[in-house]
Amino acid sequence: MRILLVSGSTRSGSTNTAVLTTAAALAPPDVEVGLYAGLSTLPAFNPDDDSDPLPGPVAQLRGELDRCDAVLFSTPEYAGALPGSLKNLLDWTVGGPQMQGLPMGWVNVSSVAAPTGGSGAHTELATVLGYVGAAVVEAACVRAPMTRTAVTPEGTVADAEVRRQLATALAALRAHVLGSVGPGE
Repeated sequence: MRILLVSGSTRSGSTNTAVLTTAAALAPPDVEVGLYAGLSTLPAFNPDDDSDPLPGPVAQLRGELDRCDAVLFSTPEYAGALPGSLKNLLDWTVGGPQMQGLPMGWVNVSSVAAPTGGSGAHTELATVLGYVGAAVVEAACVRAPMTRTAVTPEGTVADAEVRRQLATALAALRAHVLGSVGPGE
């Protein structure tokens, strides 16, 4: 099975990207992971362009979604909402069938010092995922507050608790995809 990892941050040294890079390293042996790298290359969403032939980066995004069995997001919150670049990515998914029924989870790494703790971004993410018919796997949605100082020079996270939560989120997505949904999922 394959899980696509999507960071909502375009920042160099992002904690969101670091947490997903760490998740990739923690994936069970039977789970292939891919870190989506095209966020900043997507054109601004325009419904007039949402037809064949799709813009190249959009076709690539939809192809990656077609090839995955689940998605794990990690996104910052900007001005109380999703970053525009991630909302743009989600807007490009509305016109295709890729998100319908696709299991999704997210990791919230917003610091406890953040005004809302990232809840605005994750509420908005849940709204959009519901709109496109994604299957949000609650057990794969975790809050693991951390700061940029938690990111190692290698671009990963060494904190044992954060790593445990990432492993839990991946396991929940894996179980959901394989049909062995447990209690609370």
